[in-house]
Amino acid sequence: MARMYDARGNIYVVVAPEELRRNGIDLPEQASHAVQSREAWTSAAIEACCGWAPGTQPPGSKDHRSDGLLVGPFQASPPFDVLIVNTDGTLAERSGNGLTIFSQALSDQGLWPNDEACVLRVHHDKADVRSPGEATVKPAQVEGVQGFWLDLGKPSFGPDAVSAHGVDSVTFNGRELSHVRPLASLNAAWSRSQFARVGNPHCVTLVDGADALPSNEQMRQPELSEGLTRIAYAMPTGAGQPCPAGVNLQWAMLESEGRVVARVFERGEGPTASSGTSATAVACAAWRVGWVAAGEVRVVMPGGTAPILLEEKDGELWRVSLFGTARLMGC
Repeated sequence: MARMYDARGNIYVVVAPEELRRNGIDLPEQASHAVQSREAWTSAAIEACCGWAPGTQPPGSKDHRSDGLLVGPFQASPPFDVLIVNTDGTLAERSGNGLTIFSQALSDQGLWPNDEACVLRVHHDKADVRSPGEATVKPAQVEGVQGFWLDLGKPSFGPDAVSAHGVDSVTFNGRELSHVRPLASLNAAWSRSQFARVGNPHCVTLVDGADALPSNEQMRQPELSEGLTRIAYAMPTGAGQPCPAGVNLQWAMLESEGRVVARVFERGEGPTASSGTSATAVACAAWRVGWVAAGEVRVVMPGGTAPILLEEKDGELWRVSLFGTARLMGC
C-alpha cells in the first residue's frame, strides 16, 4: 500500500510499482522504461496517491497532500531503483529528503540489508545530467537520532553547472557570483546568487538580513509566486530562464558560525518547508563565499534543521553529505 512519510516537513508518498499497476496505471516493469513513458502515467499516479480525498483539503493548503511521489523499488535487493515524481508530473534528478524517506521505507519493508550502505539509483529524463543518478546511503545516528547519511558526491558551481544562460557576473567576498536579473527585478536584495549542482540544479541567493528571506506564505501570493514560477519552472509552466530545464531556488542568510538560515522554492513544487538537496546547495554556496568552513554545517529551514558535512581537499569541496531522518505518517 502507498505510505506517506515526513522528512523535516517535506512530505512524500511512497508507492510500489506493482501497486500502481494493480490500480490500473500502465507503469512499465523497468524504471528506465517508465521514464520514457512518463507522460502516460505520472498524472494518474499523482492523482491517485497524492490528491486530497473529497472534503479533506484544509483551507489554504497546497493542491496536493504531499510534495511528490516516490515510485519504487523496482527490485527486491540493492541497488534500488526509484522515480521521484513532482506533483506537476515531472521527474526530479535527486531529492535529499525524498531519498531519506525512500531509505526509511525500504528499512520499514525489511529490504535494507542490516546496517550496510546501499546505492539508490534515481531515473529521470533530464538531458543535461546522466540517468540514473546514484547516491550511496548508510544508516547512522547523529546526536542520538537514527537516520541516514546520504553521500551526494562532489558539487559543481557556476552557470555552466546548471546550463544557465543570460546571467551577469557580480563579485562577493572575492568570489565571482551571478546576478540573475529576473530575481533581482522581484527584490533588489536578491542581487547575488551562486549556481550549484548537487545532482540537481540550484540557484542560492545570498542575502544580508532576515527581512530579505521570503516566507513560504509570501511565496504563495500570486504577485511573487508567478514571478518565481517563471524562473524556477521549465517551459511550458515557467519560462525556463535562466535555466531551460528549470532550477531550484534558495535564499540563504548567515545566522552564526556554522549555521545558515534558508528558504526554498522548488522547481516542480513551489515553496516547501524543507529540501535536502537545497540544504546541501546552501551549505556549499556558503562555503564558497567564506561564510562557513569545511566540516559540519547546519542549514535551518522552516521544516527543520539539516546537518550537512562538507569535505574539502586542496581548496575544493570534493564531497558533500546530508543527514536525514523520516517518520511514517497516517495516510
